[in-house]
Amino acid sequence: MTGKSNSSDIHSAETWHTLSPEAAGKQLRTDLRQGLSLEEAARRLRQYGPNALQTMRKTPWYMVLARQFTDILILILLAAAAISLLVGEFGDAVTILVIVILNGILGFVQEWKAENAIEALQQMLQPRCRVARNGQDQVIDSKDLVPGDIVLLEIGDRIPADLRLAEALNLKVDESALTGESGSVGKGVEPDPAEAPLAQRKSMLWMGTAVTNGRARGIVTATGMNTEFGRIAKLTQSVGRETTPLQKKLAQLGKQLGILSVAISIIVALAGWMLGKPFLEMFLTGIALAVAVVPEGLPAVVTITLALGVRAMVRRRALLRRLQAAETLGAATVICTDKTGTLTKNQMTVQDIWLPAGAVQVTGTGYDPAGHFEKDDKKIDYQQRPDLLTLLETGLRCNHAQVGKDESGWRETGEPTEAALVVAAYKAWLHPQETRYTVSEFSFNSRRKRMTVIEHLPTGLIAHVKGAPEVILERCTRIFDGDTVRAMTNDDREAATSAYQALAKKGLRTLALARRELPEAIPLDEDSVENQLTLLGIVGIIDPPHPEVPHAIRVATQAGIRTIMITGDAAATALAIARSIGLPAQQAITGRDLAAMDDSALRQVLADDVLFARTTPEDKMRIVRVLQDLGEIVGMTGDGVNDAPALKRADIGIAMGLHGTDVAKGAADMILTDDNFASIINAVEEGRRQYANIQKFVRYLLSSNMGEVAAIFINILIGGPLILLPVQILWMNLVTDGMTAVALGLEPAEKGVMRRPPRKNDEPILDRGGILRIGFLGGYIGLATLYLFHHYLRSGEPNQLILAQTVAFTGIIVLEKMNVFNFRALQAPLFVIGFFSNRWVLLAWSLTIGLQVCAVYVPFLQKALHTTPLGWQDWAVIFGIAAPIFIFMECYKWIRWQSSRSTEIVS
Repeated sequence: MTGKSNSSDIHSAETWHTLSPEAAGKQLRTDLRQGLSLEEAARRLRQYGPNALQTMRKTPWYMVLARQFTDILILILLAAAAISLLVGEFGDAVTILVIVILNGILGFVQEWKAENAIEALQQMLQPRCRVARNGQDQVIDSKDLVPGDIVLLEIGDRIPADLRLAEALNLKVDESALTGESGSVGKGVEPDPAEAPLAQRKSMLWMGTAVTNGRARGIVTATGMNTEFGRIAKLTQSVGRETTPLQKKLAQLGKQLGILSVAISIIVALAGWMLGKPFLEMFLTGIALAVAVVPEGLPAVVTITLALGVRAMVRRRALLRRLQAAETLGAATVICTDKTGTLTKNQMTVQDIWLPAGAVQVTGTGYDPAGHFEKDDKKIDYQQRPDLLTLLETGLRCNHAQVGKDESGWRETGEPTEAALVVAAYKAWLHPQETRYTVSEFSFNSRRKRMTVIEHLPTGLIAHVKGAPEVILERCTRIFDGDTVRAMTNDDREAATSAYQALAKKGLRTLALARRELPEAIPLDEDSVENQLTLLGIVGIIDPPHPEVPHAIRVATQAGIRTIMITGDAAATALAIARSIGLPAQQAITGRDLAAMDDSALRQVLADDVLFARTTPEDKMRIVRVLQDLGEIVGMTGDGVNDAPALKRADIGIAMGLHGTDVAKGAADMILTDDNFASIINAVEEGRRQYANIQKFVRYLLSSNMGEVAAIFINILIGGPLILLPVQILWMNLVTDGMTAVALGLEPAEKGVMRRPPRKNDEPILDRGGILRIGFLGGYIGLATLYLFHHYLRSGEPNQLILAQTVAFTGIIVLEKMNVFNFRALQAPLFVIGFFSNRWVLLAWSLTIGLQVCAVYVPFLQKALHTTPLGWQDWAVIFGIAAPIFIFMECYKWIRWQSSRSTEIVS
C-alpha cells in the first residue's frame, strides 16, 4: 500500500469543512500565502509518504514464469514427456522437458520486459500541480504533495489531493467522478455546516475531481490513500491493458489453428499407425505436429512488440496511454487538429496594436521583453501615448500569466496569449502591482470567449475586459480615442471591425481590450458588469508555425491522411495560417455556420477542403461523429476540459502534454510531449511500422510451420520413415523460431510506409496475398526438406536413416532462416531497405544457425536430438537447396517494386 497514515496532529477529515481557511492553516501549521518551506515539505513527505493511491500489486516474477507452463499445448507436451518416461524413453522425456523449460524461460524474459516497459510508461504519466512553497509558485509532481501545501488551481486542472479552499474566484468543479452528480458545482471559502454530506461541502475540493471554471487556492488536508478517493479506491491513472483488436484477431487465429492442429495430428498419427509404424512413435509425432501447426511464441512476440513500440513512440514525442492506440493510428484516415500550440509554436508575441488614434507596431519576439514601439517604422515614445499605456495596463491586469527569467532564458507561466500581453506591458516598463486587490473575476471559456477582472482602486471599482473582438465590440458603447473617452459611433465600430479582420488576414490572433469604471451600487455579476464598456483597442498576436509542420502535412497527404484544422480562432486567422503551412483549405466554416447546418449539409461540406473556426468543444464532437459516420478513422487533438468528450469520441484522442489540462490528458489515448503536429505524423508512421512488423512475423511463423507440416504429412502418406523426430520438431518451434520472430518485430519502417493509403480497420491479419505467400513458401520448405531427406535416404551411406534425418532437420531450419529475409519487407526488395538495417535479425539469425551447429556437433545435443555430424559437402547441399527460397521471392519483389515505381513516375 502506498502512503502512510496521518498522525494525530492532523485534524479529523470529517471536520475540515467546518473550519475557516485561517483556522485550517493554523491547524496544518502553514502560511496561506507563503506555503511551506522546502525543508518542512521534505520532512512531511517522509512523515506522510507520497501522494499516490494504492496500485494493483505487480505480478511477481515467479507467477509470470509459472504462466508460461499453463498453455494447453505445453501441458500436452508435459504429458508426452511423462508417457515417454513411463515406457522407458528416458532420453526423449528429458529432451522434451529441457525444450519446454527453455521455451518457458524465453517467454518469461519477453513478458517480463513487456511488464517493465509498461511500468516505465506509467511512471511517465505522473500528473503535476502548481504549489506555493517558500513564497514562490512552482510546479511539482503531484505525488510530492504533503498536508499543509498550498495548491494553486485554474480552469482545466485536476485536483491533486483533498483541499480546504482558502481563496476562490467563480470556482466550479466537476465532482461526477466522486459523487456521481452530473454538472459542475459552485465552490466557496465559507465554512459548511458540520452535518453537510460530502457532495454539499462547498469549501472542500476532492482529489481526482476537475476545475471547470474560475481559479482557486487551497490547503492540502489529505494525500494518497487518506483522501476520499483513496478510501473508495476508484481513481486510476494507469496505462490501459485491455485486449487490443489485434490481439483479439490473433486469439481467433490461434483458436482456428488449434482446432486445425488437433485434426491434423490425429489424422497423421492414425495414418502412420495404420501403415505399421509404432504407436508411441506416432503418438509423439502427432503431438509434435500439433506443436508445429500452432506458432506458440506468437502471443509473447506480439506483447513484446507492442510494449517496445510504446517506448519507440516515446522517443518520437508521443506517449501512448493504451496499447490499442498504436494499431488504430496505423489505420487513421483523418486527423482533426487544433491550431494553437499544435500547428504553431504557442509562443505568442504582440506584433500589432490597433488604437483609435493610430496603430502601433511592437518589436521583439518570444517572452524576452527586449523591444520597443514603432509607428511607420519609426520608434515612438510610449509615454506620449496614454491610449497605448491604458491598453497595456488593462492587458496586464486582466491576466494570470507570469513572465520571468531563469538559467534557460525567459519563460512564461500561464496562458501564452496572456504572457504575450505581459511582455508587451513590460516593454513599456509597466509591472504588476504588488498590492493589487482583485474583487471578482469572470473567467474565459469557450462559450463566453471573454475574461473580466474587477479591481479595487482608491477611486473605486474598475473592470478590465479582454476577449474575441466580435464579442467585446457588441458590449462597447464608448471608445478611448487618444487621451479622451467619447461615445462610440457606427464609423468607430466599422473601423474596429476592419482593423481586427485585417490583422486576422495577416495570420495574427486578435484580442480586443476594454474597461469600465463601475458604479458603486452595481451587482457584481456577468450581465451587469460586462456591458457599456469602453473600447481601448485591438492587439494582433503572432504565433509562428512549427518549422516541421509543412513537411508533416505533405507526408500525411502522401499517406492518404486528411488534415482538418479546427480552431477557436477567427476564420481569417485560421485561413492565413493554413496557407502558410500548406494546408489545403478553400473555405472556413465558423461555429455559427455549423450551428445552422444539419448533418447532411455538414457531410457535404466535409467533402471539400475546409477548416473550422470559432468552434466550441460541442462542434468538435459533432464533426468527429459525422466523420465517423462517413467511415473515417478519426484522430482528434485537444487540450481543454471541454475537449474531453471529443477526445473520447474520436478513434484516437490526442492530448497536449505541455499545455494540455489534466482532464484532457486523462481522456486521451495519446499525449504529445512536445505539442507538435509533426509528432502525430511520426506516431502514425510508428503505428504503421508496428502493425506491418506484426504481419511480417505472423506470416513468417505460419509459412515455416506449414513447411514442417507439409514435409511430415506428405512423407507419411508416401510411406517413408519418420522425416523429423518429435524432439527435433519441438527444438525448431520452441527454441529457434522465437528469436527471429522477435527480431522481425524490431524491423525499421519501410521507406514507402507513408506513401500508402491507410489500412482498413477491419482488415484481416492474413489477406488473400498473405495466404498465397504462406502457401508458396511453406510448400517450398516442405518439398525441399522432403527432397533432402529422400536424397540422403538413398545415398547408401552407413547409418543413412539418422544421416537423412539430420540433413532434413538441419535443412528445414536453414530453409526457415533463409525465409526470414523474405519477411523483412512485405513490399520492397532487401537491397532497398538495406541488409544491415536491422542488426537484431542478423544477430538472431546467427544465434539460431549457431544453435543448430551445436545440435549437430555437440555430443550431448547429438544424443538428445538424435543427430550425427555433417560434412562440408552436406552443408553446401543444404544451403544450395535453401538459397532459391530467398532468390525467388527477392526477384518477385524486385519486379513488383520496379513496376510500382514506373507507375508513380507516370502518375
